[in-house]
Amino acid sequence: MLDLCLLGTGGMMPLPYRWLTSLMLRYNGSSLLIDCGEGTQITIREKGWSVHPIDIICITHFHADHISGLPGILLAMGNSDRTEPLTMIGPKGLEKVVRSLRVIAPELPFEIRFIELTEPQQQIRLNGYVIDAFKVQHKITCYGYSISIERAGRFDPERAKAQGIPLKCWNRLQKGATVEENGQVYTPDMVLGPPRKGIKVTYTTDTRPTQSIVENAAGSDLFICEGMYGEKGDVNNARKYKHMTFEEAARLAKEAGVQELWLTHYSPALNYPENYMDDVRKIFPNAKAGTDRMSVELDFMEQ
Repeated sequence: MLDLCLLGTGGMMPLPYRWLTSLMLRYNGSSLLIDCGEGTQITIREKGWSVHPIDIICITHFHADHISGLPGILLAMGNSDRTEPLTMIGPKGLEKVVRSLRVIAPELPFEIRFIELTEPQQQIRLNGYVIDAFKVQHKITCYGYSISIERAGRFDPERAKAQGIPLKCWNRLQKGATVEENGQVYTPDMVLGPPRKGIKVTYTTDTRPTQSIVENAAGSDLFICEGMYGEKGDVNNARKYKHMTFEEAARLAKEAGVQELWLTHYSPALNYPENYMDDVRKIFPNAKAGTDRMSVELDFMEQ
């Protein structure tokens, strides 16, 4: 099961009723955070979650509303007695930017490891998460992220018996490990069926519509996409500032064949996103206007 929370839905600046856009995911005891603008640690606490288990922080780009809350997050993690390493993923230059921000958070009881993205598409596997980073189109280098939880094929005890695999090896093989016993090597493919459908969430913000979004969001259980502007007449501003309208996001969701769309990253001038959703749902019916701390638990489909 993948537990996730859209911590905030605002763009540019936090407001009294809306925190900045950020997403937190929890899987198997490990938390992953995408973006951390000003106030992110506050909305995490309002949700009732902890910063302590955050093992991975993905940054989309280096605009303040997506990274300026990082020193506070790091200090809060340090104050929670965390000692395990933290991995940070983001565009080239990430380490330099983070070191600059850490002037006000210089001493931490844990190591920070950096993975800088240099290709249009990169995949990282950490803590059970498969993280696909893909370039989008903003005024500066910006990445979207697809987060997947893979699911192995069903274990076949009859195949294991037929091959004489010792019973004590079954559990480890079922978990994907290669096992050596009495000089014999057993591999998971000997006892597992074809991979089953896992869980996939795609998150993208601060971008124009791009084919990379369609390709990477394809088949997602949940697609969280920026909707900076709700009104039809705002498409010129969207093009000018390299953002998206609600309807453009809906068309991406439809083309990618996702299960559900949540809109986020609203303009500070956009007070009532729900007022524009009727037109959005004409394009993509299973669309929702994201709200701060909107949450869902995604489970594997029965197969």
